[in-house]
Amino acid sequence: MSSRVAKYQLGQVVRHRFYPFRGVVFDVDPEFANTDEWWESIPAEIRPRKDQPFYHLLAENEETEYIAYVSEQNLLPDDTGEPLRHSQISELFDDLEDGVYRSRFVQEH
Repeated sequence: MSSRVAKYQLGQVVRHRFYPFRGVVFDVDPEFANTDEWWESIPAEIRPRKDQPFYHLLAENEETEYIAYVSEQNLLPDDTGEPLRHSQISELFDDLEDGVYRSRFVQEH
């Protein structure tokens, strides 16, 4: 079984393909790693395949901030350049540069 390479990187700002929210990637699962109950709660017409990367996001919409778990097929790059307001971003990331937050813990190679 081959794992696909994740399209989005840690710290990258993305937006949902169908729902009005944006977020920053803080973890990636190479394939679906949540409950079947969670997966089945997604409307069938947009329910993603399980054999793709899934992203943990510090997400926000106009009303609130939360943690989201989203399939790669349902994400798009966010090219607004606008920073996110999520209160946990500063715990994990430094400044936003070119649409990507720099991790506080991982050194660039």
